[in-house]
Amino acid sequence: MIDILYIVIFIMGIGYLIQYRLNIKKAAEMSQDALFPKRQTDFQHILIPTEWKEMEPLSKNAKTYQYVKWGTFFALVLLFILLIMVLATDWLKSSFISSAYLFFILISAVKHKSCFYVLADGIILDGRYYSTQQIQSYKTEKIIRWHELYGYSTRVDNGYKLSVKVKGTLIFTTKYVVIENQEQVNKIQSLFDEQGIAKVA
Repeated sequence: MIDILYIVIFIMGIGYLIQYRLNIKKAAEMSQDALFPKRQTDFQHILIPTEWKEMEPLSKNAKTYQYVKWGTFFALVLLFILLIMVLATDWLKSSFISSAYLFFILISAVKHKSCFYVLADGIILDGRYYSTQQIQSYKTEKIIRWHELYGYSTRVDNGYKLSVKVKGTLIFTTKYVVIENQEQVNKIQSLFDEQGIAKVA
């Protein structure tokens, strides 16, 4: 029973890795036609959550893209080796938690840095393309004292949290980035308005 459960988890993990790799590839190709950001100054004023660093352009030549490309390959090889070890020995029965933990570490290790692009017919967010039809709404919040993000970074303070509610595989999820100045927020809002994306208060 445990073997079957592990195989199911393994197949789901493989599917996730392959899908993630394809999403990044598609996003890198589509980002070349982005309406925003285009200039270097645009990239400098988009801050990525948790790290609060400036957004780096997404391209197939970027180090982070190459990391995902080759990291996916090596992660798949290691996962197959792990699967063979699990099925050929009693390791799984004696340490299911340890092997499952190692399994999820391998999957989560292949991660591209977050990114945000506005296209003519949708957006790229966290390395995945969402069409206009997949975007339910967006919201902007001034990051002032008592805001949940205030105090994380001096660059985040007094910036703007741009949240986008997108339709995932099963439910609507909310993702966000921080924009440093009002001028760029206005530009993004204008592009969203042209696509008919609703703004919520």
